[in-house]
Amino acid sequence: MSDWLTSIPDAAKSYLEGRRLDEVECIISDLPGIARGKAVPASKFARQTQFFLPNSIFFQTITGGWGEAAGEDGFTEPDMILKPDLETTTAAPWTGDWTLQVIHDATDQDGVPIPMAPRNVLKRVVELYRAEGWEPVVAPEMEFFLVARNLNPANSIEPMMGRSGRPAAARQAYSMSAVDEYGPVIDDIYDFAEAQGFEIDGITQEGGAGQVEINLRHGDPVKLADEIFYFKRLIREAALRHDCFATFMAKPIEGEPGSAMHIHHSITDIATGQNIFSAADGGETSAFLHFIAGLQNHLPSVIALLAPYVNSYRRYVKDHAAPINLEWGRDNRTTGIRVPISDAASRRVENRLAGMDCNPYLGIAASLACGYLGLKQAKDPTAMFKGDAYDGVEDIPRGLFSALDLFNEASDLHDILHPDFARVYGIVKAAEYDEFLQVISPWEREHLLLNV
Repeated sequence: MSDWLTSIPDAAKSYLEGRRLDEVECIISDLPGIARGKAVPASKFARQTQFFLPNSIFFQTITGGWGEAAGEDGFTEPDMILKPDLETTTAAPWTGDWTLQVIHDATDQDGVPIPMAPRNVLKRVVELYRAEGWEPVVAPEMEFFLVARNLNPANSIEPMMGRSGRPAAARQAYSMSAVDEYGPVIDDIYDFAEAQGFEIDGITQEGGAGQVEINLRHGDPVKLADEIFYFKRLIREAALRHDCFATFMAKPIEGEPGSAMHIHHSITDIATGQNIFSAADGGETSAFLHFIAGLQNHLPSVIALLAPYVNSYRRYVKDHAAPINLEWGRDNRTTGIRVPISDAASRRVENRLAGMDCNPYLGIAASLACGYLGLKQAKDPTAMFKGDAYDGVEDIPRGLFSALDLFNEASDLHDILHPDFARVYGIVKAAEYDEFLQVISPWEREHLLLNV
């Protein structure tokens, strides 16, 4: 066994036990959360300590276009240095040979972290917490749809066919029979996750047709973001084995609920290990309220990260399982900010605004950044909301263009995430929006062609 293989996680060692490693996928997340990188023979990976990719991967839109975000030096595409984080080594169990994946961190040629790299953005936010003596803890929830194969973008997305021979049914939340309809896909998800060393806290049927939720156990934000980054690929691969697609679009099917990435937050004091949201007597602390206030005051400015595409805003529909405002409440799923039932040690705050289409590194970083500002500014939240928050006023931008305006003006958040990241993200998303505006939709053809 090569020296580097002695440093990888136990799950990866177990996967390779008695087998010969063929290939290593060296990967990094781009702005949308797509895995970019290179696949190399295992023997070559054992000899290399780094590899190179052009920094232009962070200027690319979801369509493959480019934002003019290269900066003063122009679009010269200098190489970044990518170094492996061996703690992220995990299996790629769907491949035909014995393959491992390793997430890499990006620096410039002087060793300075690339500010546009999403993993670096999250690491920067986590370090700000640690500098205050705090350890942020998150627990993400992942919602997605299993749908029929869609080979023509002009066709509507349809629910997948279940084992009964009928399409997956909607409005069957928490139904065990509904989950059984696509049991073979779920079985492969479990098997792939086990091979990769990931612990699933639970799988449930959500309210949409073929909509599934996977909960992950709480932990370190960077580690959990790595897992979601890996999980998206894992789930897609499991679906493809069974002649269907897995989609993480925020709103893939008209009339069905959207898919969220709810983020639960708590913070421990590094010195004592105690949850700073709870006092010695078990009551709520001022830090708990300040964190909520930070989400209320600053989430509008990061909606462009939590809802990064034009489709994302179709999810924010009144009475349709997604928040439309920034009210907070206890055990109230109509509010954008929810305080779940818990004991004092696990007191936490749930951000329900993030869509599953967001980059997990950026979504978690944005949410933590808002909470961090709340803790530093020490403001109080509004009064706790009681009742149905859908009856309240909408506080969320109605579209990507408005959300980008708010993000581009949020200099306090730019300082936390990194000003150069904020500059590049704004330019790339604006370019993406311009690309969208070039497409004429079926609605326009149906209602405008002969009527205007």
